[in-house]
Amino acid sequence: MAEIQTPYGGELVDLLVSSQEARELARRARECRRVTLSDRALCDLELLVNGGFSPLRTFLGREDYERVVAESRLKNGVLWPLPVMLSVAASSGIEPGQELALDAPWGDTLAIMDVREVFEYDAEREAQQVFGTSDRKHPGVSALRAQGERYVSGPLKVFGRPEYYDFPDLRLTPRQLRRELAARGWKRIVAFQTRNPIHRAHEELTRRAARQIEGGLLLHPVVGVTKHGDVDHYTRVRCYKALVDNYYEADEVVLALLPLAMRMGGPREALLHAIVRRNYGATHFIVGRDHAGPGNDSQGRPFYGPYDAQELLRKHEAELGVSMVPFQMVVYAPKQDRYVPLDEVPKGTETAGISGTQVREDYLAKGRALPAWFTRPAVASVLAQGNPPRSKQGFTIWFTGLSGSGKSTLTRALEQRLLAIGRDVTVLDGDEIRTHLSKGLGFTKEDRDTNIRRVGYVASQVTRHGGAVITACISPYRAVRDENRELIGNFVEVFVDAPLHVCEQRDVKGLYKKARAGEIKEFTGVSDPYEPPVDPEVVVSTHQETVGESCDKIVAQLASLGYLQEPA
Repeated sequence: MAEIQTPYGGELVDLLVSSQEARELARRARECRRVTLSDRALCDLELLVNGGFSPLRTFLGREDYERVVAESRLKNGVLWPLPVMLSVAASSGIEPGQELALDAPWGDTLAIMDVREVFEYDAEREAQQVFGTSDRKHPGVSALRAQGERYVSGPLKVFGRPEYYDFPDLRLTPRQLRRELAARGWKRIVAFQTRNPIHRAHEELTRRAARQIEGGLLLHPVVGVTKHGDVDHYTRVRCYKALVDNYYEADEVVLALLPLAMRMGGPREALLHAIVRRNYGATHFIVGRDHAGPGNDSQGRPFYGPYDAQELLRKHEAELGVSMVPFQMVVYAPKQDRYVPLDEVPKGTETAGISGTQVREDYLAKGRALPAWFTRPAVASVLAQGNPPRSKQGFTIWFTGLSGSGKSTLTRALEQRLLAIGRDVTVLDGDEIRTHLSKGLGFTKEDRDTNIRRVGYVASQVTRHGGAVITACISPYRAVRDENRELIGNFVEVFVDAPLHVCEQRDVKGLYKKARAGEIKEFTGVSDPYEPPVDPEVVVSTHQETVGESCDKIVAQLASLGYLQEPA
């Protein structure tokens, strides 16, 4: 379908200005209001700049946003399935007519936006219409809840690209990748979207797809924001390189990396993936079962149907200029020692398979070797190196509950239990954090959220480096706790559940009494709300259990999750 005229895949406009203009813009940026881009917004900016999001040239304004949310189209009618937005806090003071400097998370200023629009949006409505749900278990919904309350838009003057030093030879822009594909003489290119390691079944289906279209194969893994719990992109890319270097033929495949932030938006996201691959030079696109689906909702039901994405992409093939290649399920036949399409397996034939969950939970988390029939030895070695057994990984135990519920008492007891087991422990106590890390913050919702984000950041760093962390903070708001769950990863939420009247009876400092008298403003449980967890890993009832019994519950759950080799 390369010859079909679409708004995608045409001449690319690189938004990067000349070096002379860049120097002047960098000088001007020092005088501007500033915003630090989230990891998601940074990925979006890169694809806006290099043409991966063509025909977009900036973050969406109000009219485009409204129509994309409602109809998956820009205001001019062009198909565009997901909002690409830049959010800011309502308290930021950003107004139309200002210039806004856009900073990378590491501090480099990359662009200036000439702000034309600043508008509020309804996160609930956006979640329902774009993702089909407002369930916080959906990663896209969770991200919506955590971002700023307003969107900003306007023309961009871009004078810097995000600099990455990992796999630079694979980080090809759309223009660079198109040149590579053209140099190979390929007219038909099938792209394979992946955010997970590729195993032997994927090898088979990608080879079959390339043969089916009589063209070349583009392995185009996402290395931007993906789903919580995914294998990190450094490990994944090393797996892809091991496969391409050792098991694919050099003339049948191109490997390139895509700096996309996934929303896990199911059918709508499948359209976006196809558009982006069209801009990168592909003519065909492999779409799997539940493509870009986040799994099950809070009720245990799938967010999307298994073939919804395929059906939606099939409907828009001509408009996109991309032909869909359905993901052909293949299974391993042990007696034949080969992979066979599921619909070609004779009745009664023995087959074998391992799910992604089994890979993570039954093999990597437990330190078990993956079988050679399932994945190549080179890939298995990379995965084992990048994913130590869970008993060797760090984790954060996040106590949350009212003042007086027993968090500090439990923290001291659990710390001793873990030290006795042989785990080093870092304790982040709410009062100590207020003294040493968050001095000067008040107790408004914004300040409380800032305090809890700081605790989460420290916990994430300790956890990432293999340490055990216990936090003891009220952390009254569910959204920022969920935000920290995403940030930290190995996150065990413990709801310290004690009724308000019990907490008041235990109050040796007289804080509740002062709050009832109006002497303390914005006090959780009295004049400010507490939002209990929806689905915590552990609930302890400190008004009904002894400290030892509560500790036993937590330690047993840590052992069940694999963080401890055996319960105390």
